[in-house]
Amino acid sequence: MVLTVEFELDGQTFMAINGGPQFTFDEAISFFINCADQKEIDYYWDKLGAGGEEGPCGWVKDKYGLSWQVAPEDMDAWLGDPKDERGQRAMKAMLGMKKIDIAALHAAAGD
Repeated sequence: MVLTVEFELDGQTFMAINGGPQFTFDEAISFFINCADQKEIDYYWDKLGAGGEEGPCGWVKDKYGLSWQVAPEDMDAWLGDPKDERGQRAMKAMLGMKKIDIAALHAAAGD
């Protein structure tokens, strides 16, 4: 049985520790994937969600229970200032989504 594993992702070192069955994955730990376009969102959503579980607002759990946030890299541009009507419309649309739909966010924002 492995106790610790060290690995690197995109130049960032991580260490995983086997703390036993009482320590499970939850949404407190997640990875965020900035996607350039809908094709990239679809790719990661399909790959990570295979055998996993879809969540709201671009969250998906993989088959191991690790949470991922799969979203467009310019999502902040749509959500913007929450006091702004455009941002409120985009936020309302996003809250009704599982996988993020860029075209639907554009439409909601009025782009």
